[in-house]
Amino acid sequence: MVHRTPIHLKGAITAARLALPLIVLPLIALPPMARADELDEEYLLSIEPHHYVAQRAAGPIDVDGRLDEPSWQHAVWTEVFVDIEGTRKPDPRFKTRAKMLWDDEYFYVAAIMEEPHVWATYDYRDAIIFHENDFEVFIDPDGDTHNYFEYEVNALATEWDLLLAKPYRDGGPPYHGWDIPGLRSGVTIYGTLNQPADIDEGWGLEVAFPWEGLRQGAGRPVPPREGDVWRVNFSRVEWEIDPAEDGEGYVKVKGPREDNWVWTPQGLINMHVPEQWGFVQFSPTTVGQTPEAFAKPPEEEGKHLLREIYYLQREHHAEHGTYSGDLGSLGLKHRILENFLWPPTLQVTDYGYEAWVEEVVDLHEDGQISRWLLEKDSRTRKVSSRRP
Repeated sequence: MVHRTPIHLKGAITAARLALPLIVLPLIALPPMARADELDEEYLLSIEPHHYVAQRAAGPIDVDGRLDEPSWQHAVWTEVFVDIEGTRKPDPRFKTRAKMLWDDEYFYVAAIMEEPHVWATYDYRDAIIFHENDFEVFIDPDGDTHNYFEYEVNALATEWDLLLAKPYRDGGPPYHGWDIPGLRSGVTIYGTLNQPADIDEGWGLEVAFPWEGLRQGAGRPVPPREGDVWRVNFSRVEWEIDPAEDGEGYVKVKGPREDNWVWTPQGLINMHVPEQWGFVQFSPTTVGQTPEAFAKPPEEEGKHLLREIYYLQREHHAEHGTYSGDLGSLGLKHRILENFLWPPTLQVTDYGYEAWVEEVVDLHEDGQISRWLLEKDSRTRKVSSRRP
């Protein structure tokens, strides 16, 4: 593999960021949710998302895509990315890994991607970048599956950022006019860009998400408190390409759809299933020190049960045209829970249905025994106390 002087591009200063074209929603190929009768709920529920303990940066980060600061050198890598469907598909052709850090101002994400032919042509902000190769970041601060952020970047440092009120499967529109204020990014290309005559090593990127830019819709303290856990996933979109006939650049191979390689598997070809994303725990330790062990939030037991009810209700509605108010008719099996009372409560409403589980003890030591509520549009959240 040929090594060349890296090419550095910074999204924060490139002229591409100055162009703000109007994005027309119907032109965007959005990922549809599989029909209820096609969804393998058992497989989705069996996937245990990966987790990562993000430590505090030891000093300033120059966001240039090079990852050469001591903080990045000490930060641990994520697992190597896998196919979006998980173990049901072969391993990706090229290796991808990521790292994370944080400080009082930013959440930092970095990634390195093996790529023999670095390709990118979209050079204006908010282009539909996933129609070519890209890297994507998804962030749901409070883990309720609503009000989450999507960020995409290509090897030209061209960016597209979105705020989604809810997943597409639940009717959620994306807000394309929203930009993350104060966002910083940088890309480094290890090889050449759009040159089929040679073999490249790949490309790297760094993104600094300002906490103030993520405050809108976060639903929890921003910056995070020490030990807080957010839901995050990464996706790499990779198309099969051939050299263009004139030898200048590349063209997509006709027929195959894109590959989607992710940090933690979704279980289906759809990144907009936030309950499948990984867990990122924000550590008070400085990178290079020994961090505390990851602790899965205890409410995830109840949320996992509510997610099963959500999938079963989708099936029931697809078959009968109505939602069920009876757990037995859904086929929900009895189980022993550690942190929640059995059975969950389920009721049909004028607008669909609600289901909730109640804590056995005060899980968060906030002076109340709380319920965790699921609504028809998949939102899962903590609600007011049932008992003192």
